Amino acid sequence: MIAVFPFEGVKTAVLGLGKSGLVAAKALMKGGAEVMAWDDDPKRRAAAEAEGVPIVDLMGASLDEVPSLVLSPGIPHSFPKPHPVVARAKAAGLEIIGDIELLARTQREPGWVGITGTNGKSTTTALLGHVLSVTGRDVAVGGNLGTPALSLEALGQDGLYVLEMSSYQLELTVSITWDVAILLNITPDHLDRHGGMEGYIGAKKRIFHRQTRPRAAVIGIDDPICRAIHDELARIGDQVVIPISCEGPAPGGVWAENGRLVDGGTPVLELARAERLPGKHNWQNIAAAWAAAKHLGVQPAQIAAAILTFPGLAHRQELVDTIDGVRWVNDSKATNADATEKALACYDDIWWIAGGRPKEGGIASLAPYFPRIRHAYLIGEAAADFARVLDGKVPWTISGTLANAVAAARAAARPGGVVLLSPACASFDQFANFEARGDAFRDLVRSSPQGEAREGTASRVQQSPPHPSRAESRG
Repeated sequence: MIAVFPFEGVKTAVLGLGKSGLVAAKALMKGGAEVMAWDDDPKRRAAAEAEGVPIVDLMGASLDEVPSLVLSPGIPHSFPKPHPVVARAKAAGLEIIGDIELLARTQREPGWVGITGTNGKSTTTALLGHVLSVTGRDVAVGGNLGTPALSLEALGQDGLYVLEMSSYQLELTVSITWDVAILLNITPDHLDRHGGMEGYIGAKKRIFHRQTRPRAAVIGIDDPICRAIHDELARIGDQVVIPISCEGPAPGGVWAENGRLVDGGTPVLELARAERLPGKHNWQNIAAAWAAAKHLGVQPAQIAAAILTFPGLAHRQELVDTIDGVRWVNDSKATNADATEKALACYDDIWWIAGGRPKEGGIASLAPYFPRIRHAYLIGEAAADFARVLDGKVPWTISGTLANAVAAARAAARPGGVVLLSPACASFDQFANFEARGDAFRDLVRSSPQGEAREGTASRVQQSPPHPSRAESRG
């Protein structure tokens, strides 16, 4: 854990004691700050207090000598309305910052690479970190990826922080000028937290703040919003601007064309060889990592070799195993239909495990991919609704639990096929989070067959089936 020494002897408020907030509080204490920490959840307060973090009710405490509020990124600070503690801090003139800002103020010598975008930023962050690490750079990878920034190692002048940055985190980070800033794509997301689309776009554009040459902006140009941002920055000319695309030529940049990665007109990699990065959406991630690594001085042959050794990112089309000619793929991170669409587009002969706590919109938008699905095994609260959508189009079984679904798929899947956990749902009906769901899938795949559901049968979920008078297994 990095000691945040710039706050030594200073009263500092911390709001939010989840994963990153707790680390921030402890890092501030390690650096000598006088921490006042709070979380609305009494369980989190108790856990933090057990680790020695001082708990202070920030709604009642004096803020007269407190210059800064360190805010967990999930807590609203502007829209739809600020958390009451944030409103109070703003009224008292406190700066509102995040844990990555603390890292920036503490680590002055290393370089910085930031990756943002609506989709793909976790994979791109992990891939670029892998490429830089295996080619000899001293790197630390974290941020929104899941590793709190202040739990990373302190780096020297030759080191490089590679950080996934959410729109929330970008709004709370003011001191970093990114040596390489990557913007993959922008589609509507988190609009309530940013006051609308313009606010969301503005938050994403902060990653390019104060960049000048030789710093680089790597920008996907496959959506109209990012293409406009690319064109604007290229016209101004302050930094090096590198376009990337998974749709076709991006003059002066890196793109995918006819299954190959192309750098400035020269084919450099057969994309099918990157087995842990399947699908067109991953072509954009590869192009971004390639462009960034090359700008940072890594030779193309080294980049290509490193990409081919990338092990994949847990829970994002993670190839768990190949058993008797059947691939088992953990895509537990796919918590909505848009994310699941990317996985279904990658495979034929799919035995699909789906369901959980449903998201708005359901799975009707996935209909173009239904012909690829040989059988669907439905779990959790969404099972009955999903069955209604699939009925008559895809054979389905209401398995109820993940264990039952894995057992049924194990009995049915044929060589050359894929058993795909891509739930298109949140996990909270049966698991603490998508990671726990993916971990459970991985354990089930690697263990002996479990569960009671078989082809043609089903286990009931905790809600009524779509047609109580009919059998629950169809097709």
